[in-house]
Amino acid sequence: MSAEPLTDHRASILLVDDMEDNLMALEAVLGSLNEPLVRARSGEEAMKAILRQRFAVILLDVRMPGMDGFETAANIKRLDQTKDVPIIFLTGTDHDAGYAFRGYATGAADFLTKPFDPWVLRAKVTVFLELHRKNRQLERILAREQLQFDELAARLSAIEAHMAASSLKDVLELRHHVTHMEKLVQEMRHGRGH
Repeated sequence: MSAEPLTDHRASILLVDDMEDNLMALEAVLGSLNEPLVRARSGEEAMKAILRQRFAVILLDVRMPGMDGFETAANIKRLDQTKDVPIIFLTGTDHDAGYAFRGYATGAADFLTKPFDPWVLRAKVTVFLELHRKNRQLERILAREQLQFDELAARLSAIEAHMAASSLKDVLELRHHVTHMEKLVQEMRHGRGH
């Protein structure tokens, strides 16, 4: 499937595997989620894809020629724009417990062995899609609040500037209240990490 720009309503899923059959199986299992599925046949392709668009979750094969899944995950986690994207590692072997340890140490959110149970995989991906939607919703709420804070601060500054030009006693008292309100706005911003 082709890379599609992410909209607020859609949450893209990156499928990374060097085997065509595995990519087709992932698409068959996840197609019913009605979210864009983006393919990458190597770690290098995956890195290019994550720089082009935002993903809700990445399904990453451990064993690939060239840049393997662990190296790809480490590179994904190093980038500020992708460090929080959950990665589900997929491996064809469950004999080496070191794979799971190395996967989690690299930043994996989960680890599944092939052949995977389609219901389990779909359920896990659905959880990450829902978390992605909630995070996007929170980002929009915080951005709207920031605009409201900025508007309030600008209005208070305008009122204070207007009152500073006047010498009436009542205006000075109002100015004191406005200054106090500005301090409260600054404290609110500081409390939000701004």
